Amino acid sequence: MTDATPSTQRCGYVAIVGRPNVGKSTLMNLLIGFKVSATANKPQTTRHSIRGILTEDDYQIIFVDTPGIHRTSKSLLNKTINLEAVAALEGVDAVVMMVESLKWQDEDDLVLQRLGHVTCPVYLVANKVDRLEKKERLLTWLPEVLKKYPFTEVFPLSATKGTNTQQLKAALVKVMPHQDWVYAEDDVTDQSTRFICGELIREQLMTYLYQEMPYSTAIEIETFEEKPKLTEINAVIWVSRENQKGIVIGHRGEALKRIGSSARIALEAFLERKVMLKLWVRVEENWENSPRHLQSLGIST
Repeated sequence: MTDATPSTQRCGYVAIVGRPNVGKSTLMNLLIGFKVSATANKPQTTRHSIRGILTEDDYQIIFVDTPGIHRTSKSLLNKTINLEAVAALEGVDAVVMMVESLKWQDEDDLVLQRLGHVTCPVYLVANKVDRLEKKERLLTWLPEVLKKYPFTEVFPLSATKGTNTQQLKAALVKVMPHQDWVYAEDDVTDQSTRFICGELIREQLMTYLYQEMPYSTAIEIETFEEKPKLTEINAVIWVSRENQKGIVIGHRGEALKRIGSSARIALEAFLERKVMLKLWVRVEENWENSPRHLQSLGIST
């Protein structure tokens, strides 16, 4: 419980933007202390703008974890992802742009272009400093990056180790406006339980298959039934080609069994109860270009 009253409360929105696979979801999960966004060592893990809610002391920060902005936008799915990432910048009180330390790429410049109309404070986060063998190289790299945009402040940090994340949070708190909280004190996300369960399953799919993982794959929770002793979840893994179905299932179903087992463990940790999980793999050709299918998966078009 906090001692905040409506007259002392701060509340605001912070968009976390960047190219794919720079650690946006990992950072948000760490800051709010709860896993609400899928993380995997693979680009474009996040497909939705997911809100994570941090409430401490007299402030509430609503983080918007955006999909990675990228140049490849041939499919309706990719175009929608890019549009959703840009739309998340509207009406926020601060922006955190994440890059990978010492690895500025063309898609980072693309993100900067999207920040051209932003008037709120923009903080640069140079992530993954824990992976640098020679951290002193940041002393020459960062000044060159800071010439590209008038960032309010820069934070070299590690989203996995938590290095310098408290300093980032303190800076964000200072620019949150004085206004009533939007969400209840114990809320950690605006997403439904079913949505998070689907994300946890997709995360295991991406983790186990990694390079073999067809990006044109999605999870649909068909049934979610809470029973006295356990929760039964039936989910469909959608792929766009028959050969992708074989990749997900694996030889004698071994890949799907491993994915299902790990997903069940993740679901039980999240739901804090036993889970019976059943997975099916189905094919719908070119689903990533189908407005109807994207909308049924909760991906706005």
